[in-house]
Amino acid sequence: MTGRRLAVSLCVVLLGSILAACGEASGPPTLNWYINPDNGGQAALAEKCATASGGSYDIAVSVLPNDATAQREQLVRRLAAQDESIDLMSLDPPFIPEFAAAGFLRSFTEEEASEFTEGVLEGPIEASTWDDELVAAPFWANTQLLWFRKSAAQRGGLDPSATDATWADLVSAAERADASVEIQGNRYEGYMVLLSALVSSAGGEILRNPEAGKDVEPAIDSEAGASAAEVVALIADSPAANPAISTSDEEAGRAAFQSDRGGYMVNWPYVYGAAQEAVAAGSLDQAVVDDIGWARYPRVDEGLESRPPLGGISLGIGAYSRHHDLALDAVRCITSLESQTEYMIGAKNPAARAAVYDDSEVREIFPMADLIRESIGAGAPRPKTPYYTDVSTAVVRSFHPPSTVDQQTPEQAAELIVDVLNDRVLL
Repeated sequence: MTGRRLAVSLCVVLLGSILAACGEASGPPTLNWYINPDNGGQAALAEKCATASGGSYDIAVSVLPNDATAQREQLVRRLAAQDESIDLMSLDPPFIPEFAAAGFLRSFTEEEASEFTEGVLEGPIEASTWDDELVAAPFWANTQLLWFRKSAAQRGGLDPSATDATWADLVSAAERADASVEIQGNRYEGYMVLLSALVSSAGGEILRNPEAGKDVEPAIDSEAGASAAEVVALIADSPAANPAISTSDEEAGRAAFQSDRGGYMVNWPYVYGAAQEAVAAGSLDQAVVDDIGWARYPRVDEGLESRPPLGGISLGIGAYSRHHDLALDAVRCITSLESQTEYMIGAKNPAARAAVYDDSEVREIFPMADLIRESIGAGAPRPKTPYYTDVSTAVVRSFHPPSTVDQQTPEQAAELIVDVLNDRVLL
């Protein structure tokens, strides 16, 4: 869908069991829901909730580009023009502060916020809150785990599932086993996910006062920032590093992890299901899946618990929508315990509500369900600022390529953040 106008993006309007054209004027109001690409799970929930409304509304699903930054750009352009056709949005958490600060989202009342956060894990709630108000409803959440090949762990003498492993422990064990440590090191948002998690796990933060907008004070030039840089340099300088570390993303890391040299990898839970699908397709041996273990995200400091990355999707209601009440009802249906359970089973994306992980079918699909729930609850959001895109780009640019990272890198990142936000440097 990249490069297409949203007006002509894939659109499914559900009128009971009849497929109708987008923008049809007759019949009940149509709520337009702009979603991130998935395997059809959100479209299925749109159909379910439209039917459950008893004819009060229909839901049109429009699919945004694959890239999260491109999703944000397309929505911002239309919302800046006060587009009334945007009723519901599936939002990547880092962009929520920008949308909220710009007045693009309908905030929830205290009563509504209580409803949408009951039984929800703390990480998604924090990521969906801006200026002490819930501005988006947690829908599904995500986090990264440490994945390891049991055979490599045995050769290297380190079982991460039995100990709170640090990054230094992993690198040493991988070197002993002649195995790899896979991270996302490309110059893109996935690298920012890693850097933010490293700083948070070291007890620090990238921004000191993110709510200050352009007057924000960078906090990355700190002991925690130095620890994060030390981890990146340790991996990049190790023979355990992927030779293509500077261009590695989630899929490249997954492929290397499943190879004969695979050892350790940080990645999202989807990789386990993807490996099983590869076995079913005949492109991967079942022995590889049987060899995969999992553990909590690595520690930076052995004395501090890790703060795993936090991702997922929250639902926002467009501030200029003409159907706020109907959109609110749709959000209730889409984010309900039942719907989140269905979505986790069907789309294989972790839920924001804690009780979903107790479902027997969920636990069969995700044998690491308890660990995912624990990691989401302990997860740290990326910097919450209306200028997130600029901050993220500045940090990634300073830390890239990983092989150049040293103890001066955090200071350089802090200076670049300030220069970019004050229009002294263009990215």
